[in-house]
Amino acid sequence: MILLDSSFLIDFFRDEKYSSFIPENEIPVVSVISYYEIMSGIKRLRSKKEEEFFQRLFTEIEILDFNLTAAHYASTLSARMKAAGTPVNALDILIAGTACASNIDQIITADKDFEIIARFSDLHVIRYSDM
Repeated sequence: MILLDSSFLIDFFRDEKYSSFIPENEIPVVSVISYYEIMSGIKRLRSKKEEEFFQRLFTEIEILDFNLTAAHYASTLSARMKAAGTPVNALDILIAGTACASNIDQIITADKDFEIIARFSDLHVIRYSDM
């Protein structure tokens, strides 16, 4: 499985060519945190087109819950990163915790915070914006 970050989902909405960046042998999944980020943005913008697109997508793709195990991983990551003086966006840490709890070791994103997170975890970052 490969986790699709919010940045990727937004770019995928704009141009479905981005689906070519998902490795063929991987099953794409989304964190419930990314679901929250996407849907709160849509509700703020009141974009019917985006809402219809993402509602359809979110019924077709597995959405991973943020649970106690994910919270454990996220809190460990957060503490280690803060101790090293490298804090990042809290929602990105929650997304990474969700990935770790689900034994997912890859995330596709354009968000540079995940490169920092990767230094403190087993998460491998695929930056599609560099391809």
